[in-house]
Amino acid sequence: MDPAHRRGGRKPRRTVTERLEAGEITVYEATELTREAVLNSLTASAKSRHELAQSLARRGFPESAALTVLDRFEEVGLIDDAGYADTLVRTRHAERGLARRAIGQELRRRGIDDEVAAEALAQVDDADEQESAARLAEKLIARSCGQAREARIRKAASALARKGYSPGLAFAAVKNALSAEGEETNDLDIADG
Repeated sequence: MDPAHRRGGRKPRRTVTERLEAGEITVYEATELTREAVLNSLTASAKSRHELAQSLARRGFPESAALTVLDRFEEVGLIDDAGYADTLVRTRHAERGLARRAIGQELRRRGIDDEVAAEALAQVDDADEQESAARLAEKLIARSCGQAREARIRKAASALARKGYSPGLAFAAVKNALSAEGEETNDLDIADG
């Protein structure tokens, strides 16, 4: 008896590729199953072409069917990496306060072309990034009220760095937030950060 049956489980379902190779389904049926899978995936949330291709490969869909479906969906605008990248940049910056560097890394992980990513990232300029860092620093410093000054500075600057802000910008934003609270910051040198 096979181990899956001994444990009371079922045999794993055969992939679309396995069913196609066994002659159980036609190329047309494999393509239709691939199309349904992509539509279901896009219904859940927007994705890049690269992410969809990876998902289909992991789930055992035939590469030829995946390419056919992805090409068609791209042609009719259901897959739009440029639009997806624009939306991702706007939401990650506005809602999560991420810096361009962190967003750029996420775009690369999601398989967005470097040129498309650069165009999308152009929406966020230096002034936007400084403003966002300043808002985040103010929140972080306000939350740490009552803690030792050095710990407040280190924790806030580290949190900003994790969001992709450069050390210089992070430290300057933290210094300004402390200053806005009325704390003396003349002894702080940006090079210390």
